Amino acid sequence: MLDDRSPIYRQIAERIKADVMSGVLKGDEKVMSTNQYAAYYRINPATAAKAFQQLVDEGVLYKKRGIGMFVSPDAQEKLRAKRRETFFTEVVDPMVAEAKAAGIPLRDIIRRIEELEDS
Repeated sequence: MLDDRSPIYRQIAERIKADVMSGVLKGDEKVMSTNQYAAYYRINPATAAKAFQQLVDEGVLYKKRGIGMFVSPDAQEKLRAKRRETFFTEVVDPMVAEAKAAGIPLRDIIRRIEELEDS
C-alpha cells in the first residue's frame, strides 16, 4: 500500500479516510493503534502518530484516553463535504472557465452531464 510518491503519514491518513468514506470504518469504531500501524507497515510509530494527529485535527478521529483512537461519528459526512468542496473548486470551476473561454454555453454542459448520468 505504501509508496514513495508522498510522505508515509499522509498515505496512512488517506487510507483511513478512504476506509471511512467507503464505510469500511464506521462512526465510533476503534481503529488500529499507532503501534499496530507501525508494526503492520514496518514504519516508525511516530510516523503513524503523525497521521493520527492529522486525522484528529481534521475531526476524522477522536481519542479516548487509555482506550485508543476512534472514528468520529460524523467523519464520513465531514469527508464528503470536503470532497464536494474540492470537487467544485478543482473540477467544476475550471471546467466552467474553460467552457466560457471556448464559447460553450452552460446549458450545453448541463445537457451533456445529464446525458452521461442517463447512460
